[in-house]
Amino acid sequence: METSSTTATSPDALFAGEGWFDPIEAGLRDRVRGFIETMLEEELAAALGRGRYERGQSKGHRHGKRERQLLGSFGPATVSVPRARLAAADGTTQEWRSATLPRYARMTRQVEALIASTYLAGTNTRRVKRALGALFKGAVGKDVVSRTWRRVKADWEAWDRRSLADDDIVRLILDGTVVRVRLDRKATSISLLVVLGIRGDGQKVLLSVRNMGGESEAAWRGVLDDLIARGLRTPAFLIIDGAAGLERALAALWPDVPTQRCTVHKHRNLLAHAPEKLHDEITADYTDMIYADNANEIEKCRRAFLRKWRLKCRAVADSLEEAGNRLFTFIRLPPCQWKSARTTNAIERLHEEFKRRIKTQTVLPSAETAAMLFWALLASGQIRMRKVDGWLSLAEKPTEQTTIDLAA
Repeated sequence: METSSTTATSPDALFAGEGWFDPIEAGLRDRVRGFIETMLEEELAAALGRGRYERGQSKGHRHGKRERQLLGSFGPATVSVPRARLAAADGTTQEWRSATLPRYARMTRQVEALIASTYLAGTNTRRVKRALGALFKGAVGKDVVSRTWRRVKADWEAWDRRSLADDDIVRLILDGTVVRVRLDRKATSISLLVVLGIRGDGQKVLLSVRNMGGESEAAWRGVLDDLIARGLRTPAFLIIDGAAGLERALAALWPDVPTQRCTVHKHRNLLAHAPEKLHDEITADYTDMIYADNANEIEKCRRAFLRKWRLKCRAVADSLEEAGNRLFTFIRLPPCQWKSARTTNAIERLHEEFKRRIKTQTVLPSAETAAMLFWALLASGQIRMRKVDGWLSLAEKPTEQTTIDLAA
């Protein structure tokens, strides 16, 4: 009797027992122990001032070894850690501690990051155990996942409370993004309020990411008040998405700080006020205005835009006028900074990358998890931010006022 090919199990099947592992993997993992032990021996030799069996003056003495269990991306391994006592300046001795393998460390940071990212993506402890069980030969249990999660949460809370007094923040970019999370067993859309800072050296840094229940004035004021309480100094320039609640919060807090409304967001607003057949024409005219070479050209293009669209589609012209001078605040900066100052694209790119990472999770388990995952992608180095364009001229203060004449 023939056996169906859909039900037969080959001993070489990918998911059949030892089929997870192959001789190459086994050979590499067997060598890991020797490599780690060599690193520890070299570290100890440097601390003592001499290698094993070498003669000469020493800063201490060896006294045996102890076995340690270590879990890494290579799987679980048992390593022999050398022990020694080092002489202190006061004549006493103290136990040598390895910096390569810290005390109480039971897994590498890469494994901790892997477990944490799996959990943050919405997988519970049992599923993490099953998913990583074959890779780590059963060394990842629910208790390991829980301990890793608690450590990540502690790191997140410490980051969220850290002092900003010593940070040289000269510019802020503020925007919100919508994600779906599970609240009271129902999928609910929430807004994550994100604040990105730009230091005096041009480097972008994440300052805050929080769920405040929406993007109202009170929500944004809560985020900003927290930043100020942690030592944030008044920035020299602001870039916002144009949300009414955010604008009111900033007007009440920093009324004299130059504020730029994102030109990309305004472009979307203009298109929303016109039929689709006019979108290409609006985009062409808007692009000519925003990306003109100098302030005079921008003013000329703006006047032409308003004259044309007041006749062709009044709602589009009214929408542009509503933005006022804040749509052109960027011209108060040196031209080399215009590219980075016109939009909130720095945050938008983070939003896009964040949503790409969570697209397989239609609903995140909680609002706190959503904020933590956003932070973790940057903290773990999975997303890196470069310096802003024109950062060499960030020390230059914005001019007193724009040269754009709003009368048209």
